Amino acid sequence: MQSASSGIFPMLYAFFREDGRLNERAIRLQVQAAMAHGAHGLAALGLGTEVGKLSAKERIDLLGWASDELGGQLPLVVTIVEPDVPTAIAAVERARSAGASWVILQPPPGAVLDERQQIAFYGTVADNVGLPVAIQNAPEYLPTSLELDGILRLNEAHPNVRMIKAEGSALYVHQLIQAAAGGQLAVFNGRGGLELTDNLRAGCAGVIPGMDSFDVQARIFSLMQTGDTEEAERVYRSLLPLIVFIMQNLSTFICYGKRVAARRLGLGPVYDRQPALPPDPFGLAIADRLSADLPPYF
Repeated sequence: MQSASSGIFPMLYAFFREDGRLNERAIRLQVQAAMAHGAHGLAALGLGTEVGKLSAKERIDLLGWASDELGGQLPLVVTIVEPDVPTAIAAVERARSAGASWVILQPPPGAVLDERQQIAFYGTVADNVGLPVAIQNAPEYLPTSLELDGILRLNEAHPNVRMIKAEGSALYVHQLIQAAAGGQLAVFNGRGGLELTDNLRAGCAGVIPGMDSFDVQARIFSLMQTGDTEEAERVYRSLLPLIVFIMQNLSTFICYGKRVAARRLGLGPVYDRQPALPPDPFGLAIADRLSADLPPYF
């Protein structure tokens, strides 16, 4: 099995049925695609999964379907978004029972915590769970983020805090990695795979993109690992226009990235749970044109 803490770990999209319920078949198909097309791991319940729109039961259901389909064949990482320490600990335990290799902790939803409060929250959760922990640092998307110094102090006091899930430029993650010299913290980036090759040059352990083009990104990762940087850059350049279009913001990522993934999965119409960015016919035409070379997953 690929290392549980390196590679391309696509984040599951939360597809919905016409009646508004979660689409179990779509969740399972995404897992099957990840296993069949070179993903190094799988991620669930992050911002790309629209976790804020899911009920507690839906989060449990989605994780259960993914875990069942995965069957331990790839490392699984689960984002934890809960309002307080006890429910966060319980969510981590559910993730561990589902086979998670590690978890990503976000701050309590809607909360604006100072550094001391963040460190207390993350540290208490980390001390009470039996899994490696990553801290999500996404100042563009979350109201609260830690500076690197705070994360390093968390790592020193709580050794199972081993990773950072960043959302930033390759320059930003390079500065993070340089400041955390010694390798005690592995850094994963997101942003749909934007600046993928430079993220890897910067020292990122991996990237967590969407399900829309993870297979191409997994190929790029492997090419970079074997030193074939020229071919990696060629493949990346062919994918870059789609990533740039999708990654205008989180709403665009969910709207159009999900629809590219749906086409490749053979799912048919995509039904949104509100609030959601409505697809624009011109935007759909762009997404179709830029993803035309990406074949069906099945």
